[in-house]
Amino acid sequence: MQIEFESAVTRWEKRVDSWFFATMPAELSVELRELPSPPRGFGSLRVQARIGATIWSTSIFFDGTAFVLPLKKAVRAAQGIEEGDVITVDLDIIDL
Repeated sequence: MQIEFESAVTRWEKRVDSWFFATMPAELSVELRELPSPPRGFGSLRVQARIGATIWSTSIFFDGTAFVLPLKKAVRAAQGIEEGDVITVDLDIIDL
């Protein structure tokens, strides 16, 4: 299943080392939660993600409202992504 969405980049500050995320629209997240998928830790789904020319394998996680995509420092640096930027994300959901 392939998905494209736009998201503002947000920082999760509950840890000393900052984590950055792109958040999938809530409606789309609800649809994904309703599809059958193998059980994985934290309700995660394996994905191949693409932002600009950067492609990587990772997982998306349900935060109680929507799925979030962690944005590694290497990805942010390669694409010049900063907190608050609006980015376009292409995801290929592997677990469905």
